[in-house]
Amino acid sequence: MNSSLPENPEKKRLLAHYSNQENWLKWGPYLSDRQWGTVREDYSADGDAWNFITHEMARSKAFRWGEEGLGGFSDERQRFCVGLALWNGRDRILKERLFGLTNGQGNHGEDVKEIYYHLDGTPSHSYMKMLYKYPLQEFPYEKLIVENGARTRLEPEYEIIDTGCFDQNEYADVFIEFAKNDTEDLLFKYTAYNRGTTAARLDLIPQLWFRNTWKADPAAERPEILNQGKNTLYIRSSDPGDYHCYADGNPEFLFTNNETNNQLLYQSANASSYLKDGINERIVNNRLDAVNPAGCGNKAAVWYKATLEPGVAFTVRLRLSKSRLNEPFKDFDAIFEQRVSETDVFYDGQLPEKCKGDELNVKRQALAGLLWNKQFYSFEVNRWLNGDQGVVKPPAIRKKGRNSHWKHFAANDIMSMPDKWEYPWFAAWDLAFHCISFAALDADFAKKQLLLLVSANYIHPSGQLPAYEWDFGDVNPPVHALATWHVYKADKKDKGRGDFKFLVEMFNKLLLNFTWWVNQKDSEGNNIFEGGFLGLDNIGVFNRSQPVPGGGFLEQADGTSWMAMYALNMMEISMELALEDDAYESMVVKFSEHFLYIAGSMAIMGEDSTGLWDDCDGFYYDMLRKPDGTADRLRLRSMVGLIPMFAQILFEEDKWLKLPQLKTRLEWFSKERPDLVSLVSHWTDTKGNNEHLLSLLRGHRMKLLLRRMLDPAEFLSDYGIRSLSAIYRDEPFRYELEEHKFEVDYLPAESDSGMFGGNSNWRGPIWMPMNYLLISALRGFEEYYTDEFKVEFPTGSGQYSSLSEIADHISLRLKQMFLKNEAGERPGMGGNPKFHHDPYFKDYILFHEYFDGDHGRGLGASHQTGWTALIALL
Repeated sequence: MNSSLPENPEKKRLLAHYSNQENWLKWGPYLSDRQWGTVREDYSADGDAWNFITHEMARSKAFRWGEEGLGGFSDERQRFCVGLALWNGRDRILKERLFGLTNGQGNHGEDVKEIYYHLDGTPSHSYMKMLYKYPLQEFPYEKLIVENGARTRLEPEYEIIDTGCFDQNEYADVFIEFAKNDTEDLLFKYTAYNRGTTAARLDLIPQLWFRNTWKADPAAERPEILNQGKNTLYIRSSDPGDYHCYADGNPEFLFTNNETNNQLLYQSANASSYLKDGINERIVNNRLDAVNPAGCGNKAAVWYKATLEPGVAFTVRLRLSKSRLNEPFKDFDAIFEQRVSETDVFYDGQLPEKCKGDELNVKRQALAGLLWNKQFYSFEVNRWLNGDQGVVKPPAIRKKGRNSHWKHFAANDIMSMPDKWEYPWFAAWDLAFHCISFAALDADFAKKQLLLLVSANYIHPSGQLPAYEWDFGDVNPPVHALATWHVYKADKKDKGRGDFKFLVEMFNKLLLNFTWWVNQKDSEGNNIFEGGFLGLDNIGVFNRSQPVPGGGFLEQADGTSWMAMYALNMMEISMELALEDDAYESMVVKFSEHFLYIAGSMAIMGEDSTGLWDDCDGFYYDMLRKPDGTADRLRLRSMVGLIPMFAQILFEEDKWLKLPQLKTRLEWFSKERPDLVSLVSHWTDTKGNNEHLLSLLRGHRMKLLLRRMLDPAEFLSDYGIRSLSAIYRDEPFRYELEEHKFEVDYLPAESDSGMFGGNSNWRGPIWMPMNYLLISALRGFEEYYTDEFKVEFPTGSGQYSSLSEIADHISLRLKQMFLKNEAGERPGMGGNPKFHHDPYFKDYILFHEYFDGDHGRGLGASHQTGWTALIALL
């Protein structure tokens, strides 16, 4: 870190916010990129969320639970919103929202079909910047739908870059920037460049509106936006309060209401003469009667009409302030310049000095995406199931359908989302990885996110954490404790002291969740866990969210390993707590014992003593337990068998000595249960920095696993660790059960399976969170075993490296997906040369959900800077 930095105003803002002096996070980029097609807006009988409100309907439908917008900004309760609309004079609709395919339209599931980048930002959102690329010819909506619909799962997705609409640079680069003068004085700047060679029309239309909360509560206030003259709007409401909006230049104001066009969508009476789609109708179809001539409403547009000359910038400036300003644009540019400079100072203090050039560019954009993917998330399941007062009741069948056992769930919070178009809802294990990424950027925000998921409004009374919006009752890997420990340590390092209160609260709630896992996912009571889906979608032989064909159950190497890791994470947390309060020492003992019993069960289970570890293959496999009592080891080599590496902790000698109950109990285990002790790392040995190691793997087993993991013919790719062994490329894994034949083959890119929509693929590609945990595991083992411990790398090369050297090399392979190679290309950006060599594309980065196991090309969601932001930590 650079110790000779100038004063860091962003750090001061965060300190003021988290000490409750100033609410710097009242306003932020909290709008979803897609509210249509989400579960919470779905009031259908069949649960077909994608078709209940479509992209086509979205401009005319007032949403119930949240708002969407292009580069949207709102207050923390999302009462008042600001977003940008664009029109090229050719499209049949305004560009108000990002377009993409529904689950049924895409040949690999749902997918956004736009090009946009998150470029910069600060944790307080004192400065934010993104880029949207808008075609100046007609947007190819139908072409994208028709071509993707005609393709099979064996063909790649048809992207907007493939339509040719960017080939001749007939598009505009639209930069969206926000800056805060203070917590209640917000500056908006929209700058468009015509990248083509001829002049073209482009209207920039900032829109301001109130979320419709009065439909659900007829007694609620109906806020207003009023024309005050002199390019000024007056925003009147009790929440978030009264504001003045100033528009630079000479725009036209348009007014309507955020009300559903019932006549258009449902052939019933409208509640207002002026409707949500009124601004679209006025601008695109020249319907003068679609907007309110009285100059008031709860939705307004600031309409700038422009003809863009090639290469010339056209800038629109707005200012939203609680105070009345006489000269709102006098200091506007100076404030922006100052905030940009302060952003650079903030990151200079956060990033290592060696992080420069292209690597710095990638890292800043990864963190920017993390910040832009914050979203206001509102979903009260009981009200959703029963419907609102005065509104048509949902079908009765809904009360027994999706999430009906989660009636307590009530969210109205800012949350970190995986991807605000593809996944504009939280997922439990994604969120944990987001918090690990956030820890170095804004540890207080990370702590609040972790606490949120275990709060009474989220965690089930049974102790289960909600998985994700489509099915809260599904199961994600239990990584919340891992994230808690990562965030606690990062926060302690930054502030010089640990947040004991945070750790206690997390531990107590996680104890409930751990107990839920033990009671619900260990059907035989043998410390082997089924888990089910566990986020790894289609990685296995069967659909793991469904019962095993023919009965029986699957004892999962990954589910059991995650639980071993969970036990060690809880042990590590309770050790930290016990150093402050010895009442927690008994919990240290509890979790150490639980870990040992899980380790024993993984090795030897049942009367046949058939464990998950296969000594011949040197690998962990799932076990299928059949109804007749027999068992089959499913010898499919996948990421599932590498997950046992994650279960490890290091603890220093002085902690060992300060916890006499733990020391006594483990010594008892050494004497009385040598069968268990022999299966795990030997904690009585200390190496390196006088540390003890607890792990599922002793040196021999670790070497056997690494032999597979570091083999280019199996898991080792030029771009990281694959999720499935490449040996199944030519010879797929086959299994027969109850006259059914199952097959798993290596697929480096998109899935050919319909499981989970077909856009999730664990049968070959590279996934950032798993690679991050593997790298972390290697570094942990290295710290204990030191450089003396070497393994062949790559397997078959005859060359040997230490574990830290291997971790560094895998990190480098992951980074190579994002950084320019000798040809000036970024493998993660795919094969289109425009992404690599065009001066207006080549320095902008997309952060995908997963990556081609052979070529590193980005796949799935394209703005998943939730967990793919982990690249910033490498």
